[in-house]
Amino acid sequence: MSIYPQILGVYSQAKEAELGTGSTQGQYDQVTYWYVRRLNDSDYEVQPLNAYHVPSGICTTLAQNDFATQYSPEPTYYEVHTQPALKSLEAKIAKGEEEFAKGNLDEAERSFLKALMIDDLNVPANLGVGAVYTEKKEFDKLKKTLKILLNQDATFAIEQRQRFNTLGMSLRKQGLHEEALAYYLKALENSQEDENLHFNVARVYFEKGDQINTIEHLGKCLAINPDLEVAQKFMRYCEKNFK
Repeated sequence: MSIYPQILGVYSQAKEAELGTGSTQGQYDQVTYWYVRRLNDSDYEVQPLNAYHVPSGICTTLAQNDFATQYSPEPTYYEVHTQPALKSLEAKIAKGEEEFAKGNLDEAERSFLKALMIDDLNVPANLGVGAVYTEKKEFDKLKKTLKILLNQDATFAIEQRQRFNTLGMSLRKQGLHEEALAYYLKALENSQEDENLHFNVARVYFEKGDQINTIEHLGKCLAINPDLEVAQKFMRYCEKNFK
């Protein structure tokens, strides 16, 4: 049984393009390079490589036949360029997360920014530096980072959940309720059946003094997972204290 998604490496795509005009006009192949994952038995995801040879930008899903007829494998390119670049990127992100966990915010910021020099749209690096900016109360920088994150579905993917939660908790703890709400509500667009998201939204509404929405999202949380003890206690508190 295959386990998806599968990383297939780098593939190239060649398209005919015109060069020159008039009598000097000619045809040539324009080659671009793409990072490819197989999502299931019939679908493939392609993402363009940036100047640093790492995947960055919009992902496109293709059916098996379309993928097979348009893309060619480039194993040497992947081994020589992309794999080392990805390892360097991942090391910088890991260093940033390690320093953040220790409370070394300046060091964490430097590491995340080094990662963003390789890929300015990288979700883990932006989540990390966003948490740093929140803790450092650098709200102008945070606003720009949140804009990047809120415009990428990958921000809310399951594999990003721990990093996602770190930033969300930082926003709420710093009293940035509107930013936290925008963040969590965007996540709910992608995952309506996540009880933890509804619980986090309820906490933000509670801190804003919005009793109606607090109860609403606690109810949705418990409808999904009636046994979530922390939500049960929260609901009992609200029922006892809300007027």
